Amino acid sequence: MSTAHEVTRRRAIDQYRIVGAVPEPDLQGLVELAAAVCGVSTAVINIIDDRAQHQVAAVGVQAASCSIEDSMCAAVLVDPRRVVVPDAREDSRFRENAFVTGVIASVRFYASSPLITPAGVAIGTLCVFDDEVGELTDAGAHALDLLAHQVIDVLELRRVTRDLAESNAQLEQFAAQVSHDLRNPLTALSGFLELAADSPEMIDAPRAARSLARAEAAAARMTAMVTDLLDFARLGGARPHFSRVDVAEIVDAVLEDLDGAVVESGAEIVVDASTFVRADDTLLRVLLQNLIANAVKFTVAAGRVPRVVVTVQELPDGWRLLVDDNGDVVEPELRDRVFEPMQRGHDAEVQGLGIGLATCRRIAQAHGGNIGLDESPAGGTRAWVVLPADVAA
Repeated sequence: MSTAHEVTRRRAIDQYRIVGAVPEPDLQGLVELAAAVCGVSTAVINIIDDRAQHQVAAVGVQAASCSIEDSMCAAVLVDPRRVVVPDAREDSRFRENAFVTGVIASVRFYASSPLITPAGVAIGTLCVFDDEVGELTDAGAHALDLLAHQVIDVLELRRVTRDLAESNAQLEQFAAQVSHDLRNPLTALSGFLELAADSPEMIDAPRAARSLARAEAAAARMTAMVTDLLDFARLGGARPHFSRVDVAEIVDAVLEDLDGAVVESGAEIVVDASTFVRADDTLLRVLLQNLIANAVKFTVAAGRVPRVVVTVQELPDGWRLLVDDNGDVVEPELRDRVFEPMQRGHDAEVQGLGIGLATCRRIAQAHGGNIGLDESPAGGTRAWVVLPADVAA
């Protein structure tokens, strides 16, 4: 029956999925380096569970597995630290071992350094040995320890990369499901709005007809936005669809969507942004909608009637988009933190989840640009976004 310690070690080994896997070239390189720096003919990486020792990389011998009873490294793993044995025949732990007596091999010199995970679990050793009696210099011993740490770093990198790939696959499945679930009600909404707009009653109700037309346009924009943003999520934000975009037209569409909040707050929105930039129009619309909406709602929270100015500055190698408000200024020590998910820099009572600016940063970075906050000339907050003219492929 396995002990709790053995169960913990097996779980730690299982997360790396190394036993029985295709040999990892980086691990092979580390055992070759270990043999060279220690001046021996043989080096192996041993992963040791409660039943067997598995050589997952080796030089000087063919990588194989053996029983836990035959393992020299299992005998020292109970006290995981560096071990150096000049002659295994004279060590009580090894003199009867099959790797020493000649049954499996005739090991004389033996040295190992434990493989300890970041959680502190010893899962095996980086082991060097020879059939001649030998010694290990202080420099060699230090190098063996460093290489053992490198083995764990390689295993951790493999694990994190694999976990990220699996997480991205799950995100893609989730995005596809959300896309389906959101498109259906939006399609239905658009259909009902179209039916209402085409009804005979609308002939004598021009104001209602105009409102329905605006609602139809908003539903169409929302459908396009959902589709494009979910595509963006599935791609990890890596490949925006660049085109020549008029910022003023994007802002006009944003103000249509924010009409209710603008009217309710009495906000004045000044736009001087009739400039073409190279960007993904959907993502740029999401970015500007977040920035303008923030400017309005946080200025209201500061007890002022919002005045928001949207401008574009041409740079030698791109453009700077500016959204200035007359609310409270975000303090310098908070200006980077507010771009992290679920962080709030202004009044915590203002409605929202705190993910808008995190989304803006992701969009700016996907364009090869950057985003930040400064103090506005109007005394409030200035949000700026730099978009390069040329984005590396």
